[in-house]
Amino acid sequence: MPAKNPPLYAENPDSLTIATHYGGGAQVAVPARTDNAAMYADLLPESTLRDVVDMAVRLVEFAGVLVISVGAAWAFVQFVRYGACRLRSRGEPEDAAFGFNRIRLTLGRFLALGLEFQLAGDILRTAVAPSFTEIGQLAAIAAIRTALNYILGREIEQERREIERLTSKNDATAPGTAP
Repeated sequence: MPAKNPPLYAENPDSLTIATHYGGGAQVAVPARTDNAAMYADLLPESTLRDVVDMAVRLVEFAGVLVISVGAAWAFVQFVRYGACRLRSRGEPEDAAFGFNRIRLTLGRFLALGLEFQLAGDILRTAVAPSFTEIGQLAAIAAIRTALNYILGREIEQERREIERLTSKNDATAPGTAP
C-alpha cells in the first residue's frame, strides 16, 4: 500500500522528481543537474586545459625574453657603433647626449614591451583554478612590473623630450638658418 504523504521530492541520478500534494499528486521530472559546468567538464578536462595554458605561458614568456634580448643586443651594437663614431669625430658633448639618449629611449621601449609580455604570462599562469597563494603572488608581481613599466614610461617620456629639445636646438643653429 502506497504511503499517504510521500516526500515532496525524491532524487535519483538522472532526474529530480517532485511529487505534489496539490491537485491529485502529479509528479514533474526536472533534470537533477542544472549547472553548465558538468556539461562542459568532459569536453575539456582540467589537466588538458592546464597543459594548454602552460604551453601558452611558455610561449608568451619566451616572447618577452626574446623582445628584451633583441632590444639589449640592438642597444649594445648601437652603443658600440656610436662610441666608435664619437672617438673618430670628436663631436660636441650635446651630440653625444643626443645619440646616447636615442639608444636609451629605444632600449626602454624594448624593456617595457618585454615586461608586458612577462606580465601577460603571469596572468595566464593563474587562469586555471588559481589558489589564494598564486593570486597573492600575481598581485605582487603585477605591482612590481606595473611600477617598473610606469618608471620606464616616465624615463622614455623624459628622454623623448630631451631628444626633441636637442633636435630643435640643432635645427636652430644649423648653418644657413637664422638663430
